[in-house]
Amino acid sequence: MSTLAATTQIVRPARSFQGSVTLPGDKSISHRYAMLAGLASGTTRLSNFSTGADPHSSLACMQALGATIDTSNKEYIAVTGTAGYFTASDTPLDCGNSGSTMRMLAGLIAPHPHTYTLIGDASLTLRPMERIRKPLSQMGAQLDLVEGHAPITIHGTALRAIDFDTPIPSAQVKTAVLFAGLQAEGTTSLSESVRTRDHSEQALRAFGATLTRTGEKLSIAGGQKLSAIDATVPGDLSSAAFFLCAALLFPDSNLILDSIGMNPTRSSLLDVIVALGGVIKVLNVEEHHGELIGTIQVNRAPTGLKGIDITGALSAQIIDELPVLAAIAPYTRDGIRIRDAKELRVKESDRIALVAQNLKAMGAQFTEHEDGLDIPGGQELHGATIDSGSDHRIAMAFAIAALRATGETEIMGAEAAAISFPEFFEHLDALSQR
Repeated sequence: MSTLAATTQIVRPARSFQGSVTLPGDKSISHRYAMLAGLASGTTRLSNFSTGADPHSSLACMQALGATIDTSNKEYIAVTGTAGYFTASDTPLDCGNSGSTMRMLAGLIAPHPHTYTLIGDASLTLRPMERIRKPLSQMGAQLDLVEGHAPITIHGTALRAIDFDTPIPSAQVKTAVLFAGLQAEGTTSLSESVRTRDHSEQALRAFGATLTRTGEKLSIAGGQKLSAIDATVPGDLSSAAFFLCAALLFPDSNLILDSIGMNPTRSSLLDVIVALGGVIKVLNVEEHHGELIGTIQVNRAPTGLKGIDITGALSAQIIDELPVLAAIAPYTRDGIRIRDAKELRVKESDRIALVAQNLKAMGAQFTEHEDGLDIPGGQELHGATIDSGSDHRIAMAFAIAALRATGETEIMGAEAAAISFPEFFEHLDALSQR
């Protein structure tokens, strides 16, 4: 459960969705910059670091490992790294609600000659961790799990390179292997049949590491040293997903997203928005440390909101955005079909079950499957009491669905949004025209 006080939020219907917003820093990039800054030599300065609770769990773990974290400057967070040598920690490393922290950190700390225990909240303790133990154990790491779950005890030791084929598409597992490979003996290779987001590769290069990619195979030589950087974290595209979907709900919507991350391995979301009937104009774009940052304008096409099938590799690429797409599916003309998304059942909650429960509460017709949902279009929803299950993406997804419903919607456990996007309800209110 979240340690934040339980709160409810009332969301009233809107008649349009308009305005300009700058989103907090990308959560995925913030995690990786925090960890690599903690390992590097020198002081890294990170502007627009994520305001979400999860990346701050990564910062706290870096501090426990010997890095110095300075948040006194309003313009940036400063991380003075350990120059490659993590210290022992007197207390367990608390990953909070963050699976990203736990899985990636395991790879980062496994080569260090100390014993570490990684813990998390009740939700994180239920999530699968065997997927990182397998490759790290092949490298010589010693990880103890409790029936495949946290807490994780890591007995640090020297690691050797491996050649690893990822069995499931997971940027977190890939990152754990790359972070361990950076510090192992020899050259570690990793193959992924479905290309996952490449923030780790870009971040490693930014901090001075050399990686090579040949087809599906990534390789990283061990023994490389990292150096501090100054970086601005792009706006979070996963957070933007909620507002992108809101813009699709109204014929005269006009949304400007400033300084948003436009990494090509994340652009599948924008492709889906366009396929559904969104019109996206890129107003400008720049590159910083391998990451693209741009300003985009989003409107709805005159033809309205169509439908889409989301299956296979696409489901893996937009796994975090599926709940909000499902939440607006009843308002589409042709409906949305989601398959190959079984991974949603082992996120912060069973997201398929919670989406189904809350769609039902709002009066939607749908069919639930083990790996997805069929949600017909052309439906009208009514306001209801929504159970977020203490899951940030569920709370935010159904706040978007509420904008087109009849009557008020009450989001129970709305405080969960702070895990990734503390300003969500404030921005939602400002952009919703009533």
